[in-house]
Amino acid sequence: MALGIVATGTEAADPPAWAQPTPAFHVAGPIWYVGTKGLASYLIKTPSGAVLIDGTLAQNVVAILANLNRVGVRPRQVRQLLLTHAHFDHAAGLAGLERATGAPLAVGARDAEAVRTGTPPGETDYGVIRFPPARVARAMSDGDVVRLGGLTLTAVATPGHTPGCTSWATRIVDQGRAHDVIFLCSLSVAGNRLVGNRRYPGIVNDYRETFRRLGRVHADIVLPAHPELADVLERGRRAAAGGRDAFVDPTLLQRMVSEARVDFEKELVRQQRATRR
Repeated sequence: MALGIVATGTEAADPPAWAQPTPAFHVAGPIWYVGTKGLASYLIKTPSGAVLIDGTLAQNVVAILANLNRVGVRPRQVRQLLLTHAHFDHAAGLAGLERATGAPLAVGARDAEAVRTGTPPGETDYGVIRFPPARVARAMSDGDVVRLGGLTLTAVATPGHTPGCTSWATRIVDQGRAHDVIFLCSLSVAGNRLVGNRRYPGIVNDYRETFRRLGRVHADIVLPAHPELADVLERGRRAAAGGRDAFVDPTLLQRMVSEARVDFEKELVRQQRATRR
């Protein structure tokens, strides 16, 4: 990877679905999907305002705000912004959402500087894709909480994909039943340099510790930053058609962790062999 390569989100060969608007839909309890076809943004309503998780691409801000309107939330009713991790496809829209909502932003502590500068952490095989810097109101450590209107979201440090990759855990009530929910940060390698990563030398240990940790986590509902990883849109269609508990799948998180661990170890071996050639 050439460290001097710098691109913006609009210059990168992004999948078209990342910027394809899709109507908002209900997930469970107070949770709504308000992102695009290929990038997730989740809204959680409370009596004291709403929480919005992930900003996706900068060009998606208009579509996200339109989806907020569809579910009866005005921009200034968003009281808290959260981020899973500091890559352009999840963080580039944050600056625009901060302007539109006036809400404070909380991010994983080890990604805070990346968000403030608009420069992603670590080294990848696709270069450096910058994004608009955003203001960070809170740099969250593992176990820190965000509270709003009876809702509690707990930061779960899940580093690897980025140093500050943070999943957000909460408990909701849907149709009279309680469910543990995790808004899952990315677990994939996705171009990360695992060998000789000078800007993130602990990346391998972080991935492995995240897999171990998530292996002990229970979640009834898993909502990832990339919706296709948990069939979020398809589950939404089933729910809209009357499918009860379409999003409830207590085995899903462990399946995702297991698959991600296998893919990671394969990619690590591939990169190690490549460096010896």
